[in-house]
Amino acid sequence: MNFRSRDRDEPEINLIPFIDVLLVILIFLMLTTTYSKFTQLQLTLPVADAEQMRDRPKEVIVSVAADGRYAVNKTALDGRSVDVVAAALRTAASASPESIIIISADATAPHQSVITVMEAARRAGLTQITFATQSAASAGAAPR
Repeated sequence: MNFRSRDRDEPEINLIPFIDVLLVILIFLMLTTTYSKFTQLQLTLPVADAEQMRDRPKEVIVSVAADGRYAVNKTALDGRSVDVVAAALRTAASASPESIIIISADATAPHQSVITVMEAARRAGLTQITFATQSAASAGAAPR
């Protein structure tokens, strides 16, 4: 019988392939992660407190109703297309090419209706656009 003690090598764990696999998984997770922070936002649009508007000859007020109807300087438009709104804006701003377009849209108006007014203003060559708001007191909401 052989009773000699053998010199056994300690088993060795090779960590380099393990680290390589972990780095590949980490890179994969970093590239495929979606940031859903913006999908969880509950938006409350701001209410601005500003002075009362005065009639100025260089202002063209475009009103957008909740159902998407348009009015330019308190004159209702027959159509809802960009061309109809652009023609009305050209007529209203014919006296002054530097006219300011004031978009006064209902809070529940479709977003597309406001974009249509902006596109019509671009086609009419009017570049100065602003939006009308109401004060917090007249909106019936408490300031936050």
